[in-house]
Amino acid sequence: MIMNTWNSHQFFEDPPSAEYFLGILDTVFMTAYAMGLFISGIIGDRYNMRVVLSIGMWLSALTVFLFGTLSEWLHIYNEYYYGIFWFLNGLFQSSGWPITVTIMGNWFGKANRGIVFGVWGACTSVGNIIGSYLVASVLIYGYQWAFLVPACLLFAGGIVIFFTLVASPTELGLPLPDNLEEEEEEEVEVDNDRDASVPLLSENCESGELLVGPAAKEEPVTFWNALCLPGVLAYSLAYACLKMVNYSFFFWLPYYLTVNFKWDQAEADKLSTWYDFGGIAGAIVSGYISDKMKRRTPTVMVMLIISPITLLIYSASPADKTTNAILMSLVGIFVNGAANIVSTAVAADLGRQPVLRGNSKALSTVTGIIDGTGSFGAAMGMLIIPVVSKELDWKYVFYLFIIMMLLTAICICPIFIRDAKYYWIKLRSQTFV
Repeated sequence: MIMNTWNSHQFFEDPPSAEYFLGILDTVFMTAYAMGLFISGIIGDRYNMRVVLSIGMWLSALTVFLFGTLSEWLHIYNEYYYGIFWFLNGLFQSSGWPITVTIMGNWFGKANRGIVFGVWGACTSVGNIIGSYLVASVLIYGYQWAFLVPACLLFAGGIVIFFTLVASPTELGLPLPDNLEEEEEEEVEVDNDRDASVPLLSENCESGELLVGPAAKEEPVTFWNALCLPGVLAYSLAYACLKMVNYSFFFWLPYYLTVNFKWDQAEADKLSTWYDFGGIAGAIVSGYISDKMKRRTPTVMVMLIISPITLLIYSASPADKTTNAILMSLVGIFVNGAANIVSTAVAADLGRQPVLRGNSKALSTVTGIIDGTGSFGAAMGMLIIPVVSKELDWKYVFYLFIIMMLLTAICICPIFIRDAKYYWIKLRSQTFV
């Protein structure tokens, strides 16, 4: 619909040019979003999260309105206009994820964090599903309504957040849940496996400056110290590869269904929601399993190993909507599900690990680093995919996805080996007791 409107105003010479510009817009958005995540992650550990989150929602709603609604009302069809406001939208939207993950981490401890974040993290997939159906229902009245309705809902949500959100139990005089949970098992694990407390970046990160002592508990962790925390760098690089695949599906799947199978655009939007349904199931199940295992990485690794197989099968899906939806759901379980657990439960664990000695002001920064790095990877994907699909073929896009999923697994291999060693030692100790 957007391409048709632009083409009717001679905004592009041909459809491929429109496709390329859409790819640029996606890249602009994800680049701004990635930059903003690093900034908002730091801000979230230093300022009132309720206020920052509300302001981010209001400004994001405003930019969505200016981008897609006001431009049509005033007949503004300019590449720079669209680029500027889509960049600002990405920047303002970035305030959401690090802060909301931190708020959830404030209320739920590590013991049940996997299942809680698995259920809560489904909010992104639920939002995608609702958004797809909402846009499909109003698109017939003009594409400007596809921006106006979400903008109004987003602005109203910001008002609700501002007046009702309690960001931490400490605001009610209650302790954080992590401080109530017993840490004996965790301490034993660290003693038996020295690698568990060794940062994966460099030996320079092992200085006492990284370990925030009791006297400095109220001081936010610096960006560099947060990056030096064990596992943060490895998972940041892994998420760059993983988020590229996950967001590529989110942005390009409806278009792929329309172009490859010649299905109606509104119908393709609705069908693409099965990827999110799969992601919801994958996140909940993997979160529950990782809670029982008391380790996230083995669960994530299994999902990453299976995901290339599901991607290869889906690339050969026939032009049958039922079959396509089933295969799409399988991809969602292992790709979207893995992305969900990494960006929520894993990030929360890394931002609240024992090496911080109780400092609660690191989670937002750590989440911003992981998700920000992932968003830079996603931004590159938004630029590469239209080129690959145009110059080669869509099957090569899926080959690219498979390679990126394998790279994701490689990035977290050191952590997986460490966890496997822990389970092996534990198994042997139980055998000889």
